[in-house]
Amino acid sequence: MPTEDIEALDRDDMARLKAGQDAALSSLMERHAAAVFRFLYRMLGDEEDARDLAQETFARVYRSRESFRPEHAFGNWLLTIAGNLARNRMRWRIRHPTVPLEPADESANSSLHDVLPADTPPPDCELQAEERNAAVRHAVWQLPEDLREAIVLCEWQDLAVAEAARIIGTTPKAVESRLYRARRLLREQLDQWL
Repeated sequence: MPTEDIEALDRDDMARLKAGQDAALSSLMERHAAAVFRFLYRMLGDEEDARDLAQETFARVYRSRESFRPEHAFGNWLLTIAGNLARNRMRWRIRHPTVPLEPADESANSSLHDVLPADTPPPDCELQAEERNAAVRHAVWQLPEDLREAIVLCEWQDLAVAEAARIIGTTPKAVESRLYRARRLLREQLDQWL
């Protein structure tokens, strides 16, 4: 569906939501829940936190429905809410670090040969791609919060720099600077994969 059509549907649903038709929230969630979850997961690196904050994002949309301005893109407003929740969660994690009570899972350390039948060749290509993807995700999660947010919005969410700047609440030039610094750090961390 073209972006203009989605934005028109979003504006209509927000108008219905403001008018007291709560079912409009379900329509918004159907269109945007997956994108919000992916964004939050990429920001936080934790599926449970991403799921919780995705629900909280839509709860905030409902509570803040009167403050939505139809001349702005709903998707950007939605990601702004989700981004603020993600930043708050990351700050909370810093103040409340967790230590696992149980030792690491022994089965996670098992050899690939123990898992595959003897006549199955090891999937080297798939394994290498999975390792590379895991290394990229880990490297992105290790970036400082402001750099990670710029990379997630521009590279993974495929937003323009100007849109990312509106969501983050900064200038396009600042986003470009963050992207440059983030890419440089990622190149250094991922040197073996490049």
